[in-house]
Amino acid sequence: MGEIYDVVIIGSGPAGLAAAIYAERAELNAIVIEKNVVSGGQVLTTYEVDNYPGVRGIGGYDLGMKFREHADSLGADFVEDEVLCIETEGKVKKVVCAGQTYETKTVIIATGAGHRKLGIPGEEELSGMGVSYCATCDGAFFRGKTTAVIGGGDVAIEDAIFLARLCKKVYLVHRRDELRGAKSLQKKLFSLENVELVWDSVPERIEGENKVEKLVVSNVKTKETKELELQGVFVAVGINPNSAPFEGLVEMENGYIKAGEDCATSCPGIFAAGDVRTKGLRQIVTAVSDGANAITSVERYLTEE
Repeated sequence: MGEIYDVVIIGSGPAGLAAAIYAERAELNAIVIEKNVVSGGQVLTTYEVDNYPGVRGIGGYDLGMKFREHADSLGADFVEDEVLCIETEGKVKKVVCAGQTYETKTVIIATGAGHRKLGIPGEEELSGMGVSYCATCDGAFFRGKTTAVIGGGDVAIEDAIFLARLCKKVYLVHRRDELRGAKSLQKKLFSLENVELVWDSVPERIEGENKVEKLVVSNVKTKETKELELQGVFVAVGINPNSAPFEGLVEMENGYIKAGEDCATSCPGIFAAGDVRTKGLRQIVTAVSDGANAITSVERYLTEE
């Protein structure tokens, strides 16, 4: 029999990295499993983080690297692998990965969430050829060009502001007649002369021959359609939790793992932290809080067991 860990942390976004830091400080035998080459999660694709206390205006990539460096400095153990499922028969749980299987007393699921897609004609066909889900990753390719952002929340507004610095013109397409994002972001957005709001509209299809050329939108009130000639479409319509490997293992709600502030799931010894769990606010600061709370719950579970 191989090594049995106190806790296996799945994912190394802000929640997973915070859990790793707290696990090391608690002197738990822990390992972090991350399927991507780089740790950080969604924060890596954020151009600027302006709401994380103490580090105002830091780049998302830089903040993600600081989280990882902190965990590394404490001696956290990381492995690159993809989790396929968790087996819970018996006291020792098995985290089955593509590479190998890890045995552990507890598990923290911190797999985060991924970009939601529009599901319209042209989206898949032109993905990577003008359709993008990350303005900070791909925005530089559209310098001096015309682009559109789909959405009305914080991410969509942030994307439009970022693209406005590079692009000749930016359309922000939103299905309602008012935005959902933070008022401070809206104020900044409305001050930009090269941003045009396309209210009460939804995207119908993306057109182009091997590259994006047009976005066809439909007004939800008048039913009229309009063609926007452009070279890039950035999708920012929300996220989907990365919870598929855990279906049937823990209770879920709309794909999110049901867990409260203590991060405890319906399955004893398994905890959920960050964007993958049910919660009112999904931000870096709440993900980090979850990571800390999850380790506290792990310690309590290990003591009681």
